[in-house]
Amino acid sequence: MTSAQAFEVSDLVFSWNKNTLATLDIPALSIPLGNSLFIHGASGSGKSTLLNILSGVLVAQQGDVKLLGQPFSVVSNRQRDQIRSDHLGYIFQQFNLLPYLSVMENILLPIKISTVRRRGHSRHSITLVDEAKHWLTQLKVPENLFQEKISRLSVGQQQRVAAARALIGSPEIIIADEPTSSLDQKNVDNFMAVLVEQCSSIGSTLVFVSHDLNLLPYFDASFALQTTSLGNDL
Repeated sequence: MTSAQAFEVSDLVFSWNKNTLATLDIPALSIPLGNSLFIHGASGSGKSTLLNILSGVLVAQQGDVKLLGQPFSVVSNRQRDQIRSDHLGYIFQQFNLLPYLSVMENILLPIKISTVRRRGHSRHSITLVDEAKHWLTQLKVPENLFQEKISRLSVGQQQRVAAARALIGSPEIIIADEPTSSLDQKNVDNFMAVLVEQCSSIGSTLVFVSHDLNLLPYFDASFALQTTSLGNDL
């Protein structure tokens, strides 16, 4: 998959209930490959819904979504799952790390699932474990925590592990859904600086959702969502 655009959205309409106004109504939105985009809006504006559509978890009732130049909204659920595993790294608001696995085991999961991510890893000419260590080091996770269970880490440390998991294998696109919402301002600033720098280092597109407008300066472009209904999106 190659394209000058990471995502291209056209005439997108999504509603949770056919009897209400659309949660999302986006005539056009595109994100150049390698750039960063900040998506913001109030509660109910559809931020997480849009991320779920961009990542193929949801399909809009109307409109088209292309990922890396390829139609994404019209393929099967199974195909979308595979495309998501191969080309997207995801940082969830609640991190979605497996507490019974170690830090290293959590980071290596995407590589085990996707042969494409494994090929992305091979560009670094190092072992999988060494690449995992590289990202942990870049994200300033102390080496003495690499083999610890996730449950032993602080919230800020878990967030950095989630970012390392998204970056491993150098996926073309990193999606982050409110990953700074539980951090104090100092940790927010530290995390954002490191995340933006590391995405840039591998040429990954960063799509970041937050309600915190103080984060705008970190991004190449922004997109504001307006509240159109009483949808269940935050």
